[in-house]
This record gives sequence, structure tokens and C-alpha cells, in this order.
Amino acid sequence: MAGKGPQDGDEGTRGAVLVALAANLVIAVAKTAAGLFAGSPAMLSEAAHSVADSLNEVFLLLSLRRSKRAPDAQHPFGYGKERYFWSLLAAVGIFVLGGIFSFYQGIEAVRHGENESHAGYVAGLAVLLIALLAESASLLRAVVQTRRSGHGAEDPALRTVLAEDGTAVIGVLLAAAGMIVHMVTGNAAAEGAASMAIGVLLMIVASGLGRTAHRQLIGVSADPELRDEIEQLLGEQPEVDTVEELLTMRLGMDSTLVAARIDLVGGLDSERVEEVSLRIRHSIRERWPAADRVFLDITDARTEREDRAADQRQDH
Repeated sequence: MAGKGPQDGDEGTRGAVLVALAANLVIAVAKTAAGLFAGSPAMLSEAAHSVADSLNEVFLLLSLRRSKRAPDAQHPFGYGKERYFWSLLAAVGIFVLGGIFSFYQGIEAVRHGENESHAGYVAGLAVLLIALLAESASLLRAVVQTRRSGHGAEDPALRTVLAEDGTAVIGVLLAAAGMIVHMVTGNAAAEGAASMAIGVLLMIVASGLGRTAHRQLIGVSADPELRDEIEQLLGEQPEVDTVEELLTMRLGMDSTLVAARIDLVGGLDSERVEEVSLRIRHSIRERWPAADRVFLDITDARTEREDRAADQRQDH
């Protein structure tokens, strides 16, 4: 089935990140000004959230550029995992710059709550409305790109943008609710609670993104469906007797390592074995272009089983 290539997907992802970056930079300035003017902790929490998101978008742009560097002597499998490393830094940024600061602002608001001017809160709510529209537009852009991309849900950059924009929309609504309750009742605790809720939300989202990036950095296998399909292809080859072991690992968005230990039927000479090995590797790469690192270990499974059985008898 025809589809968009990796370069097209990266261009779409880069576009989504740039849209999010532009929106967050403008919103961060507006929220900071409104938060200082109104003296609103919830607004300042949202400003911190937007600043953190802006920094994270810079990290994501770096990840897109650096992950495409060609393999070299020190990194023979390429730089695909750069994408996961910078996504991990983005998660840390969300947790520290957004979550912890927002929670701190909420505690301070509850402890030292003050009534602010009506005009200040009206200005703050107007900024939040603009922020809601901008964040929603950015979120829509990211959702569209995710659906267009063949592996959008697995792209750490897109996943981070989706998480940021989604929590930003929820955060704006929480901040607006806290400001309205504070303005109507004069109770600063409502706004402080909204700020702490924003902080907790950011920390939960950041923890989820961080765990995913960590798992990918230390080496995660390919999707079980892909692994099963590769094992089925190997087993269908007439020269293959058994598939003794199949290992896979994601090296990046468009790169997967496949290492298989297979036992061929008897009676094949060395030239025929080499021909079969080349054909199998070509078939895997042709069918799954992302499986670009294929290694086959041709073994005599019968001899290995006999050796293991002899070792077990000696142990007993």
C-alpha cells in the first residue's frame, strides 16, 4: 500500500511543532503580562506552562534534525534514538518548569490570597480566551498530522505536542474557572486550587511521556504484530527448517533491527546458504522498509539441541 515516506512525515511533524512553538511563544508573553497585571497565580501558572512548552518545542525541533544524521563509525546504527532523548528532556521540562511551578503558585495563592481588581481579571480572562483558541488550533493541527502520518501515534515529537496542547486546553479552562470563582466570591483558594490542579495535571502527563521515552531509549522491541509477520515469513521459506530465535529492537522512527537465528534444511552448500540468506534479508527489507538492519545467524539447530541435552545430562 502506498503512503507517505519518512521525509514527508517529518516535514508534517516539523510543521506541527512550529505551529505549537509560535502559539506558545505568543501566549506565554500574553499570559505573563496578564498574570502580573491581575496578580493571578492561576494565570502565572499558565504562563509557566506556556514557557515550558515553548522550550520543549525547541527540544523537539532539535530531535527532528539530529535524529536524521547519517550513521558513522561511532554510531553505526544511526542517530534515530536522539528523538527519544530530546523527548525525555521535554518531559522533564514539563514536569519541572510547568508542573512544580504551577503547584507552588497554587500553594502561595492559598496561603496569601488577595482580592484583585475586576478590570485585571477581565483582562486575564480575555487573554485566556485567546489562548484557548490558539491552543485548540495547534491541537487540531497536531491531530490532523497524527492521522496523516503512518506512525504518528508512535512519533515522540508528535506525541509530545499532542500531550502539551491537550493539557494546555484543559489548563486554560481550569485557570479560567479558578479566576471566575475568585472574582465572584473573593475566595483566593479557588484560584489556588486551580493552579495546583494544573500543576498535578502537568506532572502526570510529564511522567507518562518520560516513561515512554525511557522505555524507547533503553531499547524496545518492534510491535508484536510486526515480529509475528517476520517470523511467519521466515518460516515460510522452503530452505528454513526452524526459526530458533527472533530478536527485534526499535533504533528510531524509521529503523528497526532484526536478528534471527535460523536452522536451514540439510544438504545445502555454502554458496546456496549465502544465496538464501541474501534473499531472505532482501524480502524482509522490501516488505518492511523500516526493518533496515537485518542479521541472520545460520545454525545447525539439531547439533545445538544435542549439545544442550548433553550438558544437561552432565549437570545431573
